[in-house]
Amino acid sequence: MIFPSNRVRILVASKPVDFRRGHDGLAALVKNELHKDPFTGTVFVFRARRADRLKLLYWDGTGLVMAYKRLEETRFTWPAIRDGVMALNHAQFEALFAGLDWRKVKALAARPPGAAE
Repeated sequence: MIFPSNRVRILVASKPVDFRRGHDGLAALVKNELHKDPFTGTVFVFRARRADRLKLLYWDGTGLVMAYKRLEETRFTWPAIRDGVMALNHAQFEALFAGLDWRKVKALAARPPGAAE
């Protein structure tokens, strides 16, 4: 999998979706139910009712890209089911995609140095 850059926004739709939906169906869901623009380059992550599957949808500038992943022996760790979306940082997204518990990935607080040497 080619992961998006660190500057790409990643949003997880916390409510399960019908996994028979394709590119256009997921883009319509993003626009009509999540009230977001699917053509901004944001990565949208969708879950199936079965917690072992996910789909990614994003616009790469030339077309919609959809990726599908099914875990064989475990389940993804998902946020609580409710309407709306939740943002993940890049490290959390990589952990989620790898089947790890993304909730254990925390950003380090770093402040810029006071003066350059």
